[in-house]
Amino acid sequence: MNIFGQTRSHLCGEYALITPDTHVVSPLLGWEKATAVFHITPEIGARFVQYTATVEPGGKSGLTGEMVQRFIYVQSGSGTLQVGSDAHELKPGSFAFLPADTDHQFESKDSSTLVVFEKAYQTHPDYGAPEPVVGHRDDVPGEPFMGDPDARLQTLLPIEPEFDMAVNIFTYQSGATLPQVEIHTMEHGLLMLEGQGVYRLSRDYHPVGAGDVIWMASYCPQWFVAMGKTPASYIYYKDIHRDRLSEK
Repeated sequence: MNIFGQTRSHLCGEYALITPDTHVVSPLLGWEKATAVFHITPEIGARFVQYTATVEPGGKSGLTGEMVQRFIYVQSGSGTLQVGSDAHELKPGSFAFLPADTDHQFESKDSSTLVVFEKAYQTHPDYGAPEPVVGHRDDVPGEPFMGDPDARLQTLLPIEPEFDMAVNIFTYQSGATLPQVEIHTMEHGLLMLEGQGVYRLSRDYHPVGAGDVIWMASYCPQWFVAMGKTPASYIYYKDIHRDRLSEK
């Protein structure tokens, strides 16, 4: 129990740091035997949703809203993902992208924890809808980021114009950093998977560790350094490939 009302969580117009001590569990409507912690939603100013779903054995996912796409990453547990007539066995490190209006259902074999990103799909007049993607992080090569072998980026979704979102995993050896302070139009939703470090968000510097969630609004200055004796990694979302003036 926190009797002094202290937390590392911090919220402002440019970003939010949400730490596990502030989580509130909510029902997950449309799902069976499942609950969620909603970290990032439009109420905070975001254009997407990020939540952590806990699915009990035998629990099942529900469908998304109309024209909403979903990405799931399995943190723990296992289950079967049915996508149309195709069944996929998922385990820790597995991920799946379900395009908007795709018939799908995840059924948990044991207690499973899922990282979920959802975004309304923005169509493009020159490209069709993307196809489902199912994979595992161990099968995705980690490419040196801007030539640095101690900062490796795993790109989980194809960087193709059909996709209007990207999800990546960034892994840093201790002491490795982003090579620059980034400022860009994309917004981010991020979950620290392992390790620890310091994140610069706007003008502030925050210690972060596994379980912390970060929302970064468009044009929020951002930078990271990994610290400690083990590598640090995080999974993150960003929006891509669409004309800002024609967004819905």
